[in-house]
Amino acid sequence: VQLQASGGGLVQAGVSLRLSCVTSGRTFSGRYMGWFRQAPGKEREFVAAINWSAGYTYYAPSVRGRFSISRDKAENTMSLQMNSLKPEDTAVYYCAAGERIILSAIQIPRSYDYWGQGTLVTVSS
Repeated sequence: VQLQASGGGLVQAGVSLRLSCVTSGRTFSGRYMGWFRQAPGKEREFVAAINWSAGYTYYAPSVRGRFSISRDKAENTMSLQMNSLKPEDTAVYYCAAGERIILSAIQIPRSYDYWGQGTLVTVSS
């Protein structure tokens, strides 16, 4: 499975962006897909995840209520709607997919099998 993330850009605080992740290679049928982000000098951190089959969603406390993750199984795509962006949201955003992740591990990067190349989101104050 290959993942391609897109949709990043330079925006002002308070506006919205929508990131997309397209899967290719074969139809993804694993358990979870998610978004992570990595700011300069910091470790990669969990943003959100979605149960691919059932659609249950999970968020980091820092983005809950502002970000919304969704997926389109028919199109094999995943999106991250980011509203009310803040300067601290500035990072490279990565999409990831995991075949056999258990719920307790969805926030751990090494739990995921496939990664996209990342898309840069810069939020100016």
